[in-house]
Amino acid sequence: MSRTTITRLANKASQDRAELDQLLDTVHIGHFAIVGADGHPVALPTATVRDGDRVLVHGSTGSKWLRRLATGSPTSLAVTSFDGLVVARSAFESSMRYRSAVLFGQCTAITDPDEKARALDVITDGLIPGRSAEVRASTAKELAAVLVLALPIDEWSLKVSEGWPDDPDDDVAGPDWAGVLPVVQHYGDPVPAPDLRAGIEVPDSVRTLVS
Repeated sequence: MSRTTITRLANKASQDRAELDQLLDTVHIGHFAIVGADGHPVALPTATVRDGDRVLVHGSTGSKWLRRLATGSPTSLAVTSFDGLVVARSAFESSMRYRSAVLFGQCTAITDPDEKARALDVITDGLIPGRSAEVRASTAKELAAVLVLALPIDEWSLKVSEGWPDDPDDDVAGPDWAGVLPVVQHYGDPVPAPDLRAGIEVPDSVRTLVS
């Protein structure tokens, strides 16, 4: 059996690559699982951004876990969106609406300076669209201090839970409310940094996110 085969609640499994891409394009916190050199497992939470058929991640060259990922150690990446609470007529039947993906594979380090700079721009614009054009380019020193890794989107599983309460008939006939409480996420008003000089306006990239 493939490690991407969903056996628990298999009816929620999805093979839709577009649905996977949509999840990876809207949820930017993922958890890499890896076993360290000492044999102990760790889950590494980090920012993730999809770039075509790969997922990009970056961090300090001083991170021992990123350095281990860069060696090609087997890993998995979990990305989950919590979309709502399914409020059933009993605690037993209550659940969540969610989209959850697990990607398997090996990361490779992006070392070419031009490709590395481009990948960092992709990460920046993945989090704040249009931001890379508003800020200065990274210096050679900054590029040298950053490790950029790519995980191919080759082997993956996706589970989507978007149903309604599945209460037994006796509970449906009872007095308790049932339904779904959707999760709605949005950015609040921009808060300027304490050392921001007077007269500097909120950039277009940030305005777009809060409009």
